[in-house]
Amino acid sequence: MHVSTTPLEGVLVIDTDYFRDERGFFIEVYHEQRFREHGLPTNFVQDNHSRSGKAVLRGFHYQDMTAPMGKLVRCTAGAILDVAVDLRVGSPTFGKYFAIELTAENMRQLWVPEGFGHAFQVLTDAAEVQYKCTGLYSPPSEGTVAWNDPDIGVDWPIKNPVLSQRDQNGMSLRQYLEKPAFHYRSA
Repeated sequence: MHVSTTPLEGVLVIDTDYFRDERGFFIEVYHEQRFREHGLPTNFVQDNHSRSGKAVLRGFHYQDMTAPMGKLVRCTAGAILDVAVDLRVGSPTFGKYFAIELTAENMRQLWVPEGFGHAFQVLTDAAEVQYKCTGLYSPPSEGTVAWNDPDIGVDWPIKNPVLSQRDQNGMSLRQYLEKPAFHYRSA
């Protein structure tokens, strides 16, 4: 298992060795001891699995500190652009984002800790995304920052995404600052 840092403190890229041959492949996507050795969480309480069509964009979603949730994200079919944005007020990277392509072929995972918004856009005809969560889903705790907020400035590869009502109505980063969910605590 190889863990790489990103420009956003706490957001990590996880590459795991896998075995592939004419029969298919085998990968160990979670190993408690190895995760612990790399300082990653080991207590996951919920697994989610979504399937979306091309151009679907979900996010930026988060759960506030009444029910914080970190996510270990992977794409198991197709390809997505996966994006984390720093929502910790006072952080040196507040409002900055990190984007990475996660695919069924590269088998990469992205760790998105609490304090960050998470979004992804489907790049192939369809994609399946699976993510392990450190907290349980709590509708009263969830929030959505606008996927197209110019202060964040993600250059999404598909310009006219398919959006849910929730994602169409996400708040701007400036609106988020009126009642922020997260505050930065330096390590």
